[in-house]
Amino acid sequence: MSYKETLLDPIKIGTRECKNRFFVQAMECTDADADGNPTDLTYQRYENLYKGGWGLIDLEAISITQESRSRLAQLMIMEKNVPALTNFMKKLKEVNKDPLIVFQLTHSGELSNPKFSRRVTVMPSYSYGGDLLSEEEVDKIIDDFVLAAKIAHDVGADGIDMKLCHGYLGSQILRPFNSRKWKYGGSWKNRRRFAFDLYERIAKEVNDKNFLIGSKISAWEGFPGGFGTEGPDSPILDLTEPLDLIKGLEERGAQYIVQSAGSPSITVTLTQAEKNYPYIAYLHPYFQKEFKKVLKPETVLIGSNYSVWGNGNKNLQMIDPKDNTMFKVGSHNIERGIVDMIGLGRQSFADPLLPKKLADGNEKDIHFCTLCDNCLELLIRQEHIGCCTYNKYYTNVLVNVRKEKGKLTQNHT
Repeated sequence: MSYKETLLDPIKIGTRECKNRFFVQAMECTDADADGNPTDLTYQRYENLYKGGWGLIDLEAISITQESRSRLAQLMIMEKNVPALTNFMKKLKEVNKDPLIVFQLTHSGELSNPKFSRRVTVMPSYSYGGDLLSEEEVDKIIDDFVLAAKIAHDVGADGIDMKLCHGYLGSQILRPFNSRKWKYGGSWKNRRRFAFDLYERIAKEVNDKNFLIGSKISAWEGFPGGFGTEGPDSPILDLTEPLDLIKGLEERGAQYIVQSAGSPSITVTLTQAEKNYPYIAYLHPYFQKEFKKVLKPETVLIGSNYSVWGNGNKNLQMIDPKDNTMFKVGSHNIERGIVDMIGLGRQSFADPLLPKKLADGNEKDIHFCTLCDNCLELLIRQEHIGCCTYNKYYTNVLVNVRKEKGKLTQNHT
């Protein structure tokens, strides 16, 4: 098959048909209103993605709580948001009925911003800390996640992505660093309890075989005690717990898994390979291959760090230079059975119409991500987020914030 045929080939996720192999990663845009509802900017971004004909879209890190969150203008999913989210989904389906969309449900935990919310932790870390959560508080958070999943179902989403990655609460609980002796810490059996109990509750209370459930997983966070390491004080990679996690999630109803790595607050380059260190992207297919080995053939695995390949010329080498492109690398890994779909984050900012352009034979018109990471700078600065290279609105946002706040002095979220 040609790479075009491979990438545009439909795939079944659970009972649902996904029209192609393109997945939009959950990319925070910090453009919600004061109540966490979508604004015109939110509509514009997702309507463009629907027009672009992506197979599966992940609605950015939507918070289950207002009390503890990382972004001031973050989308939220609570009872008060039901009317706005219902209208949002209705409008998107009117644009294009084909794309599937899942809501990425999150709680920020120790990454909550204390300037406007409560920072909480399962075990104080050297970098963050916060108010120590009790078992009763975590049980209440599980209740809130279940309610959010039911709301997502009722407003018309096709499923949820239960966020267990990138340093947010789900991954904070899973880490070996969470050595605290309590219901959700210490032994691996206790640390995985949060995710497993949550899946079982959601499957039981939503009770819809057509509703998709899955999770984005950081295979290796890359710092001592991070998820995917051999112990609470070691950075050495050990996939024993991540592999057990995804098998357990699958047993409890997961129809798809999104592979990722790193924690953007500590190891951001591991999460998204950057222009100066693009070769971090070589590591991700290894994680995909190991994940795929333990999952059932019907469980869809979505891989990360494909945007970095772009249209070639990114100092990344395959055996043949003409194969150094996102489309060639992605289709090659799909054809080899390493992964089922490719996840694109920054690239979805650069060109929300990418799948349609490829399908229509307009590949030459695709805007490929330049890896400038100016979108990451906007995220760090709590500004509206989009592509500063190809979208004039976000170029102006970047120019104005640099004039107002000066040069960025940190390189993590």
